[in-house]
Amino acid sequence: MNRCRSKPLSATASLPRFWHALAVALGTAVVVLLTSTPATAQVPSGTGMVRNFPEAALRGNLTVNSTSDATLNGNAIRMAPGMRLLSPQNTLVMAHTVLGQSFKVNYVIEPSTGMLISAWILTQAEASQPRKGSDAIVRNYRAESDPAQK
Repeated sequence: MNRCRSKPLSATASLPRFWHALAVALGTAVVVLLTSTPATAQVPSGTGMVRNFPEAALRGNLTVNSTSDATLNGNAIRMAPGMRLLSPQNTLVMAHTVLGQSFKVNYVIEPSTGMLISAWILTQAEASQPRKGSDAIVRNYRAESDPAQK
């Protein structure tokens, strides 16, 4: 048995090349990370996006009271355990970060439990469009003098 025999030179000669290549790769990765733009600059603004809301979504004012309770249009409502609150950039907003704040939202209530399941915080442009449940007058006919002809 050759247990005490050292490894051949060819097996150990490639180790310094490996460490050199690893150092070059890590150095390149660090330079790329340090020179890239910050993550906040990569978040799209809400002004250029078009979001499609469900037909069942209503309009209202939402105030988050706790992680499970809210006030919707002046009435207390429970938020479902999987409730999604989405920002104008369509990113998920954690309820504990907006406690006590009020937002103009489109929302969906889960029919079987009556809990708030989804809410979208609106931009000024989205809030200006009429939707059922908002302060706008909703009627089942359209006149030629209406500002929106769609």
